[in-house]
Amino acid sequence: MSTIYPVSRVTAYLRELIESDPLLSDVWIRGEVSNWTRARSGHCYFTLKDGAAEIRCVMWRDAAQRLPVLPRDGDEVIAAGYVSVYAERGSYQFYVAEMQPIGLGALYQRFELLKAALAAEGLFDSTIKKELPAFPRRIGIVTSPTAAALHDMLNVLRRRQPLVQVLLSPTLVQGNDAPAGIVRALARFERVRVDVIIVARGGGSIEDLWAFNEEVVARAIHACTTPIISGVGHEVDYTIADFVADQRAPTPSAAAELAVPDIRELRDNLEASMEALHEAMYLEMVRRRQHLTQEIRALERMAPSSHLREQRQRVDHLASRVERALTTHLQLQRSHLSGIQGKLGNLDPRATIARGYAIVADRATGRLVRAPSEVSGGQALRVTVEEGEFEVEVTEGHQVGP
Repeated sequence: MSTIYPVSRVTAYLRELIESDPLLSDVWIRGEVSNWTRARSGHCYFTLKDGAAEIRCVMWRDAAQRLPVLPRDGDEVIAAGYVSVYAERGSYQFYVAEMQPIGLGALYQRFELLKAALAAEGLFDSTIKKELPAFPRRIGIVTSPTAAALHDMLNVLRRRQPLVQVLLSPTLVQGNDAPAGIVRALARFERVRVDVIIVARGGGSIEDLWAFNEEVVARAIHACTTPIISGVGHEVDYTIADFVADQRAPTPSAAAELAVPDIRELRDNLEASMEALHEAMYLEMVRRRQHLTQEIRALERMAPSSHLREQRQRVDHLASRVERALTTHLQLQRSHLSGIQGKLGNLDPRATIARGYAIVADRATGRLVRAPSEVSGGQALRVTVEEGEFEVEVTEGHQVGP
């Protein structure tokens, strides 16, 4: 009969056999992280797998603490270590001493490392954020001239504030050349002053949006003296540019809404303020009349009839002065509010159009045309009049004297 060995002896032999194999004593393995768990002790337990097999892994606390960012389930990594046998279970395990992410995992790690570094420098502090102007006249947009996001933003700006001037600083927003292009586009608006800048592009994968995670772009946004709104990707997408910008919008269209007030809302707010002022003045007049009536009754109870007549005369005189003062103040406030309403009406392009004027804009960019020198032959324009709008093509143009 052959020699009979206990389980522990066989397991020890297998362990010695595996650990003595030079291939398994120092090996790199590539795979996808699965079932990642970190124990209270700090040790990490997980599985590395590919399409055909998987191997259980252990990373001791000291090795885990050296990782800049801990991996997550689904991350693809390469790990270095050795293979040995876990005797209590009779299974072999990979003991990981070093790990590096690859693919999307590497991008996420770069993102987190840069985010932490810039946060430590104070680039995200709320105390350094610049306030957006309440009534901007010139809006600068940094994006691709062919992007659908640009047309969405222009439509929002025309609807909310038709008279605002929009300037485009075109750039690539994806690819290796995009970060440098974005930096140059921002620099143009430092030379050609605008009131607020929108940095935007539509949605995409993390690779598509990566230009807005580059350090050079973050530092260019931080150095800009003009308030910046970031509108990159969709609502769930966050980039380093979002954290550095003065305001973050979930989409490009939302960024355009943040940039300008709605002229219709301004008009409604003004009308509501006028109504509230009229009501407040009326209530104050009623209160003062009631107070005067109470004073008169008190005097009637306290004073002799001769003295009472004098006091009544004084009270009547005082009441008349108060009423005149209130009336004068109310008239001044009404005049002031009427002036504001008139100015707001002058800003309303519909009022201008109703007087027989037209608004002429470039059909492609939406930029308003203010002089013949701004158009050229063959250029397509959009003309807005009281009854609607139509398109024209420039045949020739010349300056008309005053």
